Amino acid sequence: MEYEIEGIMQLPVNPGIGLTFATALRSFLRQDPDVIMVGEIRDLETAQVAIQASLTGHLVFSTLHTNDAAGTVTRLIDMGVEPFLIVATLEAVLAQRLLRRICPHCKAPHRPPPALLAQAGIADGGTPGFYRGAGCRHCNHTGYLGRRGIFEWLRLTEPVRELVLARAPTATLRQRAVAAGMRTLRDDGLRAALAGETTLEEVLKFT
Repeated sequence: MEYEIEGIMQLPVNPGIGLTFATALRSFLRQDPDVIMVGEIRDLETAQVAIQASLTGHLVFSTLHTNDAAGTVTRLIDMGVEPFLIVATLEAVLAQRLLRRICPHCKAPHRPPPALLAQAGIADGGTPGFYRGAGCRHCNHTGYLGRRGIFEWLRLTEPVRELVLARAPTATLRQRAVAAGMRTLRDDGLRAALAGETTLEEVLKFT
């Protein structure tokens, strides 16, 4: 185990003896826990057990590899999960990326080139100032020190659920969520850049 946490029961998988994600989850469910954390949903069998746990009243947290929050639905359908089961069990998705923080010891105002501003959809003129690190001994002359997360929170509202049932593409799901108030990873990254926490280059590179 990477971490031993008091009050948390953990179990490493061992496919060699038949102890897989799915078989372990089924054993957990027999103990009737209130909350289950599945390290990663990577195949249909694991997804089905997680969904069954959710359908029977358990709160299930898990991770999934996708490009953004809306892509989670497409990924689950691609695994073979039926849309009506996704609608019945999935409550929300949090997508995240890590961006490097500007070093506070050498942080200085910076105006990105017009091409970068255009790529970010920012008009070149009268925009708030951006920052970058000039490089110093504290950050090993990289201009960055530490990291910060940017996030995208997708709630499955009724309009989004209807699109899931219709097997709508990821882009359509994203558009509907944004119309309902979802802040995308790019938007959250731009907020961080405008607040002087990271650079515009870093935001555009990872979103």
